[in-house]
Amino acid sequence: MSIFKRKKVEIDPNNIPRHIGIIMDGNGRWAKKRGLPRSLGHRAGADTLKKISEYCADLGVSCLTVYAFSTENWSRPKDEVDYLMKLMYEYLSDAQKTLAGKRTQIKVIGNLDMLNDALRAKIAEVEEMTADRKGMRLHLAISYGGRDEITHAVKKIARDVAARKLRADDITEETISQHMYTAPFPDPDIIIRPSGEQRLSNFMLWQAAYSEFWYDDICWPDFSARDVDRVILDYQKRNRRYGNL
Repeated sequence: MSIFKRKKVEIDPNNIPRHIGIIMDGNGRWAKKRGLPRSLGHRAGADTLKKISEYCADLGVSCLTVYAFSTENWSRPKDEVDYLMKLMYEYLSDAQKTLAGKRTQIKVIGNLDMLNDALRAKIAEVEEMTADRKGMRLHLAISYGGRDEITHAVKKIARDVAARKLRADDITEETISQHMYTAPFPDPDIIIRPSGEQRLSNFMLWQAAYSEFWYDDICWPDFSARDVDRVILDYQKRNRRYGNL
């Protein structure tokens, strides 16, 4: 039985978003409502990511980019930052057994120079281990910021111009897109933000130019496959005009 019939929703399998972005927000608020430490909220959020990643892969999503830790998050209390880094290490260590088995390819995007040696080594190991997988690409945005990403792209382009590999007059929007961390995948069709906030918070600023947005008050740890269905059904009702009539 297909996943679409099993879920009893009228999802058009021919109009699934190719690229979905998720700002995984609300872990701390989820924990606070339950009188739990923030660390347990983050752990619950990591468990939700495993489930949602697998479901999106089953649906046929080509690329899923999730905002795990921003460049601004480094200003949080050291104990919380240290716990998040430990949780990301554990998450990547468990990747062999999760994320739709051998189908999902994992790529970490962001300013990885700011991460500790052990985490960078684990990232390299998991990326190499999953490099040949032919299913969905999962981008984990860690130590990531949209402005930082654009700055990184501009520096690479400037170096190419200085080395005479590229002429300044030949730089186009496509040139910049090719230097984004998410290349060669298309820009996100829709960006999801749970927890009630309605802003991008420095997430995929270049790529989000024509992305659809979906907001909800639900906190990320409570996000489920049914919520993914709601997002996709809403997306399939929208008319994406890209500036045209």
